[in-house]
Amino acid sequence: MKKILNNILLIMLIFSSLITISGDSWLGAWMELEINLLSFIPLVNEGKKNLMTSESSLKYFLTQAFASSILLFAIILMMMSFNLNWMNNNFYELLILSTLLLKNGAAPFHFWFPGVMEGLSWINGLILMTWQKIAPLMLISYNINYNFFLIAIILSMIIGALGGLNQTSLRKLMAFSSINHLGWMLMAMMNNELLWLIYFVFYFFLSMSIVLLFNNLKLFHFNQIFNFSMMNPVIKFFLFLNLLSLGGLPPFLGFLPKWLVIQNLVETNQLFLLFISVCLTLITLYYYLRMSYSIYMLNFNKNSWMLMNNFSNKNMTFILTMNFFSIMGLMIISLIYLIL
Repeated sequence: MKKILNNILLIMLIFSSLITISGDSWLGAWMELEINLLSFIPLVNEGKKNLMTSESSLKYFLTQAFASSILLFAIILMMMSFNLNWMNNNFYELLILSTLLLKNGAAPFHFWFPGVMEGLSWINGLILMTWQKIAPLMLISYNINYNFFLIAIILSMIIGALGGLNQTSLRKLMAFSSINHLGWMLMAMMNNELLWLIYFVFYFFLSMSIVLLFNNLKLFHFNQIFNFSMMNPVIKFFLFLNLLSLGGLPPFLGFLPKWLVIQNLVETNQLFLLFISVCLTLITLYYYLRMSYSIYMLNFNKNSWMLMNNFSNKNMTFILTMNFFSIMGLMIISLIYLIL
């Protein structure tokens, strides 16, 4: 019965986001965002219950409820102003954008995101980092304010880069990485409506491949990586390169969406923003390299009888296939392009 209920909640979660995207009314979008919230909270609480999970679900609920109440207030004011001509529409735009950025966990409204991620399982964390961002991002794309976007982009990249430097929790590190990637998505959205969707699809795939691997190996903290000295070298290799791919290092697949955004920024002559974004992405690459170094280089003590243990799980083949495409995807796409 519990499994059926979880499946129903997951279906509600998916369809509420899809209806929000396809709707043509701000009030309808607000209602679907509320259904999405009420579908996700029980999913967070399912499974092993502990203090961190309860705290995360409460934090998430309070933050999202606060954002929703302000969004509803802004929508009602905007609808009233059409008839009464009270205020400049720019005020409503900023209010709606602020609430949607708060729902996404973008800076400067990121305060809740790493704390909530810390208490979630890897699968729920993946949903929060990827699927839960689709509906708010689509609504943001309808309501672009260049100056406000510029502040949100720069702050998201700074906080995403610097916030991950002193983290020992892998979930918090992935949360700050998500904030940094959100800055890139907003930057892509500012210039091209299709580009941010392409970036999001690649980010979804890369995050899923690495989170499934973390989930399968039951890795949650940085010091656990040092205990994996006897991990299968193939899994180590995939984890090492997949982290670099998520950071956007060429020639891996994660570089492709960043490359497209960089090309777009050069074409629109936004060189200052390009310089800041590339410099701050190098900092995120540093903490990915720090993790990769500890995975692959330190404490290596190979025992042959332990090597095949990690392949006993039937899901590992699928996860490693995803990781292979995450690493070699750009080269495969380039070869297909050259052949065609």
